[in-house]
Amino acid sequence: MQPQKTVLITGCASGIGYATAVRFAQDGWRCVLVDYQAEALQGLLESLPRAGEPHLIRVVDLMKPEKIASLAVDMPDLDAVINNAGMSDSTQLPLTAMTEEQFAPLVRLNLDAPRLIIQTLEKKLKPHSRVVNVSSGAGLHAIPFRGAYSATKSGVIAFTKALADARPDLGVTALCPGFVRTEIVRRLIESGRLDPVRAAGKTPLGRIAEPVELAEALFFLASEGARPLSGSAVSVDGAASVYGGSIQCAPAGYDVLPMNAETAITVVAGAPHWRSLESVNTGAPYRSVIDASVLAAPVGERLSAAHEAAKRFALSHEQNASLTLLLPTQTTNWTNCGDDAAARMFVATQACEWGTKGLRINSLEVHTHTQPHQVQPITHYMASAAAQFLTGQSWTITP
Repeated sequence: MQPQKTVLITGCASGIGYATAVRFAQDGWRCVLVDYQAEALQGLLESLPRAGEPHLIRVVDLMKPEKIASLAVDMPDLDAVINNAGMSDSTQLPLTAMTEEQFAPLVRLNLDAPRLIIQTLEKKLKPHSRVVNVSSGAGLHAIPFRGAYSATKSGVIAFTKALADARPDLGVTALCPGFVRTEIVRRLIESGRLDPVRAAGKTPLGRIAEPVELAEALFFLASEGARPLSGSAVSVDGAASVYGGSIQCAPAGYDVLPMNAETAITVVAGAPHWRSLESVNTGAPYRSVIDASVLAAPVGERLSAAHEAAKRFALSHEQNASLTLLLPTQTTNWTNCGDDAAARMFVATQACEWGTKGLRINSLEVHTHTQPHQVQPITHYMASAAAQFLTGQSWTITP
């Protein structure tokens, strides 16, 4: 019997953090629940399923360094840390009009707290444990009149990459959500600062994500199978981060399946050993294809190979399905590197065109020595119904 794993999750009294605690507990993990809302934490604690050691709550104001330091007291050893707690600005003021009192809280909670938590708990991290820092699409693109939100979330991405470099023994990733129906988003909608129709219109999948979809992403990133992505910033945002169109995206014309819906994975083209990634399930409601044909394409013809793969997929899938392309590592030769980059932008563009049908496309860059079992957890997550808000992304694994 495998020993029970323990995860610490911050900001879990509501939203993504709440859904994430439920997801881990359902899989048998012991959860250390961290938030400043004592009553909400107690309610969550009482509702979580328990598979072994009791879950723990820690009522902590993460904007105070001395309170973060108290987390080390009686803390069990940790298999994973999810730095999820964060806040948005509510002043709507220009940056230069903000006082230090208005500006500083976002810096303390969004940027400083994740670093201080890792410094505090570093000795509690088990060998090869995972750290997942929740950033935002706002960390990739500036959003005005949100105070230091974009700046701090960009800092989280930089912190993630630096920690991954400094601690290669850990698996460290950042998650960049798009619009999610959290309490923060609900308040923005109620205050008139966010139009849900316009928000969905900036997302090729044509909808706003539910917290459970980001919880699935965090659960995957905290798994051993996600280790090859260490140092990456992973966007699960319905292709919002890659959309460059000037018109509103059409509303979703498909039904979202349950996150745990069975997925049938078919592998087409490429070397025979990639077929070990198949998951044959004729009755599965969600259909996915992993296509390795681009790996066999000559240098300079990878864009065309990706195009052909997408056309094959479109002929047999009308909605609610996923295509994952396996791509070779990008060449640095100036005579051919443009074709490689074009293939990756093709993935993003195709995702934007397919989104309203619930058809997803992503790519995973593999190395010549990569074996299927090394990337099976990643490809199976990308292909699955649990990743229905993941599209238009090109992921690169570490060598």
